[in-house]
Formats: sequence, structure tokens, C-alpha cells
Amino acid sequence: MLRRLPRRLRLVFGVTGETAGAVQPDSAEPLHEFVAYAADCRIFGELSPPEGRLTDLLNAYEEFELVNVHLQSLLDAHVVTEPSLLLPRDELIAVHAGGATGHPGRRTRTRAHRLVLRSEPYTIWGDIHALLGADPIASFQHRPPMIPLTDASIEYDLAGTTGRFRLGTLIVNRELAGTFGLMVDDEPEPPVPPPGDRGPLTKDFTGELSGDEFERGA
Repeated sequence: MLRRLPRRLRLVFGVTGETAGAVQPDSAEPLHEFVAYAADCRIFGELSPPEGRLTDLLNAYEEFELVNVHLQSLLDAHVVTEPSLLLPRDELIAVHAGGATGHPGRRTRTRAHRLVLRSEPYTIWGDIHALLGADPIASFQHRPPMIPLTDASIEYDLAGTTGRFRLGTLIVNRELAGTFGLMVDDEPEPPVPPPGDRGPLTKDFTGELSGDEFERGA
């Protein structure tokens, strides 16, 4: 018997303690960065973390209403602010969010496997965590669509310039991956230069999105 997913989750940006349409004035949670990657733009803002794991929320809803969010075009890098944006999950390639990554008591022993995937226009590298002895590719293929990768890096073009940078944890949409596979030992990872040591074609775009440099990690 198929289980019907809830239709929509409402996320309000820039307001501490407000998420999913409910105001929680006593919340002491700080705002954290949130960046979503779509085919033609990046969507970003600061969000009071919703209750529960972000991966679980992304898997539990079919679409997301993002209130007071910013969009940056990958074509020409211009930024616009939208008072309300409806984003279906099947247009959500990946999500990076700061803050906690889940309750430690829910963690199980796993092995990390280095994965590389291509979801146009992005190339993503990261560790997928599979149970000991499990086939990591089979694990990737049979999980719910939104899957967290740790120690993740992403590469894409913004206004004709290629950017590569690390994000810590990145939640990817398996259903939008055009190609994916495990990295072999002798396959080089993309260079991720430290701040102040960037080549002409390697650029960190995150600071241009919000006016502040994003944290590395999630």
C-alpha cells in the first residue's frame, strides 16, 4: 500500500523561531545558512533550523514554500529576493544547511565510500555512509531520494566562471543524478584552494550570495 506524502512544508527565512508557518517566540535557536541548488539558480537565506533532521524533512514533503528567500542566477549572477517561492522537490538538486546534523543517539556504525555524481549543471563529490558490509551503490539507489553526503565538494559555473568549494554536509537528490559512481583510489579530487590562494578559474561564490562568507560545514 502506497503512503501519500504530505504536500507542502513552509519555511520562513530571516525570522528566528518561525518555520512551517508556526511562530515559536521562545526559541533561542540562532539562524543558520541554507543554500538550495536548482538547475538554473542557487536559492539561499538564513533559517531557524526546523525540528528534526533536515534530510528527513526533505524526504517527507513533495514541495516547499520558501518565504523571504534570495535567488542567484547561474547565468549572469544577478540576485533577486522573492517574498514567496514554491519549490517542488523534483527541482531540488541539493541542499546545504548549517547547524546540527542530527541526534548522536540515532547514528549507527557505517563505512564511508567516496562518491562522485553529476547533476547538471553541478558535479558533486562526497562520502556516502553505508552499513558495514553493504554495497554502497545499492544503498544509494534504494534509499529515499534525498541523501546526505559528508565532506562534500561541489563544482559549477556562475556567470561563466568555474567555482569549486567544500560544504561539509550536502544533501543530494538521487533522482536527479544523471551519473554517479564510486571514486577509485588513483582518481584525483578537484582542488579546493584555501582562502587567499585561488586561481583565476577557481572561485568561492558563497560570499557573493548573502554578502557574508558562508561557514564551511553543516
